[in-house]
Amino acid sequence: MLYVIGLGLGDERDITLRGLEAVKKCDKVYMEAYTSLLSFGLSSNGLSTLEDLYGKPITIADREMVEEGADIFLSEARHSNVAFLVVGDPFGATTHTDLVVRAKKEGIQVIAIHNASVMNAVGVCGLQLYRYGETVSIPFFTDTWRPDSFYEKIQRNRSLELHTLCLLDIRVKEPSLESLCRGKKIYEPPKYMTIPTAIEQLLEVEQMRRESAYSPDTACVGFARLGSEDQMIVAGSMRELLEIDFGAPLHCLVIAGKTHPVEEEMLDFYSLKNNFAE
Repeated sequence: MLYVIGLGLGDERDITLRGLEAVKKCDKVYMEAYTSLLSFGLSSNGLSTLEDLYGKPITIADREMVEEGADIFLSEARHSNVAFLVVGDPFGATTHTDLVVRAKKEGIQVIAIHNASVMNAVGVCGLQLYRYGETVSIPFFTDTWRPDSFYEKIQRNRSLELHTLCLLDIRVKEPSLESLCRGKKIYEPPKYMTIPTAIEQLLEVEQMRRESAYSPDTACVGFARLGSEDQMIVAGSMRELLEIDFGAPLHCLVIAGKTHPVEEEMLDFYSLKNNFAE
């Protein structure tokens, strides 16, 4: 059996009772560690905290292991119970769907245990979840790579008066381009996109495209460490959020579409005047 278990967004306590019961009866436990992270990260202390609560040793599964070496734990799942832990919900990333498809094709029984994810937790700001359009990902720009495919999706959402959730880039255990060119992988330090960086890139694309998908005055909501005890939520224009220090990762951004009075009333609790009043 392969259990794909959502851990939620905060810390080790956010696992569901059903998920915890499944972990405790597994012979091997892996934890995916590149599409997201819990509030305390994956330091040795954080990992031992998980292991103490779950009562099992945990093997960290990086991108290479999940995408290229999944045969290892799929093989184990043919003969024993294996848990694959995912921050948020099991199906918050396409990689995990691919894993389940592979397992099912190989005749391995799969049980998914759901949990909270960024996709529904953003509802805390008051923007109604059923009024969101397609979610977009904002990648880090480089000197030679500045993709803008997200622009059309945001433009389409806003033309339909829908909100847009922007997931911001996470780079964990990524090999540097220089090392790949030399034929030897040397990994860059972990890197997490901040809300100001995302807005700078969004405005750069708008300045280049000039199709008025959004502007510095467009209403947005910035989220940091969503689901944790020290989560930070601030509503304001792109221009205003550029000046806010949201602190430690993870960050995400919502670009508001047309809002109705109930949404506006809730958003006001997170406005700059209510969060940073002198």
